[in-house]
Amino acid sequence: MIQNASRREFLRTASVVASSVGTAAAPFALNLATLGAASAQTGDYKAIVCVFLYGGNDSSNMVLRTDSESFDRYTQMRTSIALLAPGTPVNRSASLATPARLGGVSAITPQFTENTLGRSDNLGKTFAVHPSMGAVADLFAAGRLGILSNAGPLIRPTRPEDVGKPGFLIPWALASHNDQQSTWQALGPEGARVGWGGRLGDLMATRNSKTIFTSISLFGNAVFSQGDTTIRYPVSAGGYTPSINGLSAEDGRLYGSRAAVTNLRASITANSQNLFANEYAAITKRAIESRDLFQSAYNQQAGGVAAPTPYRQPSTETDEGNNLAIQLQTVATIIAARGALGVNRQVFFVGLNGFDTHSSQNPAQADLLARLSHAIGYFDNALATLPGGDMRNKVTLFTASDFGRTISSNGNGTDHGWGAAHFVHGGAVAGGDIYGRFPMFGRSPEDSNGGSFVPSISVDQIGSTLGRWFGASDSSLDLVFPNLRNFNNRDLGFMRST
Repeated sequence: MIQNASRREFLRTASVVASSVGTAAAPFALNLATLGAASAQTGDYKAIVCVFLYGGNDSSNMVLRTDSESFDRYTQMRTSIALLAPGTPVNRSASLATPARLGGVSAITPQFTENTLGRSDNLGKTFAVHPSMGAVADLFAAGRLGILSNAGPLIRPTRPEDVGKPGFLIPWALASHNDQQSTWQALGPEGARVGWGGRLGDLMATRNSKTIFTSISLFGNAVFSQGDTTIRYPVSAGGYTPSINGLSAEDGRLYGSRAAVTNLRASITANSQNLFANEYAAITKRAIESRDLFQSAYNQQAGGVAAPTPYRQPSTETDEGNNLAIQLQTVATIIAARGALGVNRQVFFVGLNGFDTHSSQNPAQADLLARLSHAIGYFDNALATLPGGDMRNKVTLFTASDFGRTISSNGNGTDHGWGAAHFVHGGAVAGGDIYGRFPMFGRSPEDSNGGSFVPSISVDQIGSTLGRWFGASDSSLDLVFPNLRNFNNRDLGFMRST
């Protein structure tokens, strides 16, 4: 009976993989153990952190080309929401969070390193970031943050003139929030059940003695974190994990009785002659024990990770708490607890809401980008001072969002677009550079179609570059990223060789 049940479970798992990644699934499923065994020979730790900006971040007001031709087009097409040129002084009499009150955008100086993707297109141009992103500008200058110039979901390399051609495939439902959140996270529209972060976890989980802590979500049931065999582990922004009422180690008593806790745990985890009841009890026992282990390991490290300071909110010019920074504090604490948790590879997911800026974009985005910049700057400092040593070289953070926004404004905001700039941060990042051709602002036939930038960098390429650094083989990356074989650049070059 048990042997037959095990065989059925093996076939069920293989069929789940097959339905997710097609005909290549069988090698993927059968080689997981082999890949993991090979990678388990080293004891180094690495983590990938996805920061998802929900609502569709308008990156054209986050990272800008400031050479005269591009900036002139930018100000002409975004009259009501355009930021001011670098060096423009702050006007203290202007309304809060307006471009005049924020002052000019913050100039950054890319290295334009030889062989950097897009170097020939970007060389000689000047760039800046939003004026409320001081920490991001500093990290870029320090070489620990890079910019991905025009990224988004693609099925194959796509030129603006390809869009709308009969038979030319582009991602489904490009203007849909739910579908594009899913496509960024899972390479398929809403309804996809397995994300590429979770699949990277599948590949690397056998480096971990406690595989349940491989993929951790601090922002709900994000599909990014779910794998075929890797299950996303939910943790709150304050480091709390769900428990069965009365059964967590810190509860101590149930209905005032310690004995009641012991008896209830024994009852619901007891062995049974019924296969289903026995398996349910085993799962419940693992859940209780894993939760107790996590909470104990986390609590032991919590005091060693400094809490984030408040950030300055541009729309009020007051100091406020930053939930995104608190999420990243929790991530840093979990990383500090990696030894007790038995992990060498982890994938994390955190999020920030509010980027659907159809109106009131200037004050809303100023606050959001200030929060994002502050959180990334905090995370850099937290990783540098973790108990046990500097972990910045071992942790890579990247941003993602539903989509970019339209090139022109619709009054006080922008509509749903496609391609967008994103950040990648960490000590292993070849920072201080821009990767990929940065699009000319305006309705340039080289860069845009229908008022939106057409991505020149795909999500598959970003994931593949991160996955290679993470330790995945080229052949396994083809299984995680089904469109990768359509692109020549499997590695965008933004990660240093380690």
